[in-house]
Amino acid sequence: MNNLRRIDLNLLVTLHALLIEKHVSRAALRLHKSQPAVSHALAHLRTIFDDPLLVRRSGKLELTSRASELILPLTDVLEQLGALIDTPEFNPLSAKRVFRLAMSDYGARVFMPSLVRSLRMLAPGIELEVSQGSREAMMADVFDGETDMAFGVFPDKVPEALRMYTLFVESFACLADKNTLPNSGTLDKSSWLARPHILVAMQSGANNEIERALSGTGLSRHVVMTLPHWGIANQLVAGTDLILTAARRSFDMTDSNSQVQIFEPPFPIESFDFKLLWHQRREGDAAHNWLRQLIISVLNSELNEKS
Repeated sequence: MNNLRRIDLNLLVTLHALLIEKHVSRAALRLHKSQPAVSHALAHLRTIFDDPLLVRRSGKLELTSRASELILPLTDVLEQLGALIDTPEFNPLSAKRVFRLAMSDYGARVFMPSLVRSLRMLAPGIELEVSQGSREAMMADVFDGETDMAFGVFPDKVPEALRMYTLFVESFACLADKNTLPNSGTLDKSSWLARPHILVAMQSGANNEIERALSGTGLSRHVVMTLPHWGIANQLVAGTDLILTAARRSFDMTDSNSQVQIFEPPFPIESFDFKLLWHQRREGDAAHNWLRQLIISVLNSELNEKS
């Protein structure tokens, strides 16, 4: 009982964050505290438990045996205590919050217009900061807490602390100048391969769905331009012999009366899952949960309208 006088609920919450994150800075971010405050709490906890709790090995912090034994009972205790407290409901109309989202301009084109319209009506005090990066960089930023959510094509296996939700399955289509196509409005494989191509990718190379589909049959295409942005790529096709093969939704704003023509690829290209990524530390955040559900709802409404 004397030991209970030496510890308070805040210390237990800090201990739980440290055991889960195994990282002082990430624990501080999770707790919305400064790193020095969490370091000070860790020093106090080490004295209370008479154990280092976290030790550095190979440049990383790892749990001691005593710390590993504490995780489950501590989680249970905190959940029971949390059940005793009524958490105020999130009120989107009065909420003031900045969310940091990461996505390509393809993702922004697909759902940001509808999302922003919904936010202006439902939660005008919520602000968005949108950044772009490679899928590896976006995953790292979500893991480190630099980004609240990321959207894109991510591997099926991600770090255990990350959560994913498939927003939709995307297929591919081709775009070319109408005047360079036969009357059928499409191209066979040999004609497609004979033309110069635009590649949209954050990084150059053959690690994309189109190149993988071609390499499986021992073929390759001639890429004459690599761009990091989807929007400008569409505009470069008109008046040229270039072909752009890209995610079908990136062509949604193409005018049917324009100079370009959308057509099916002349060979099968595997579709991909467009996913929402976040960290498990955010799942206790009512505002974060609300925004995730709004994004899912906005996309489902758009998909239903187009089906």
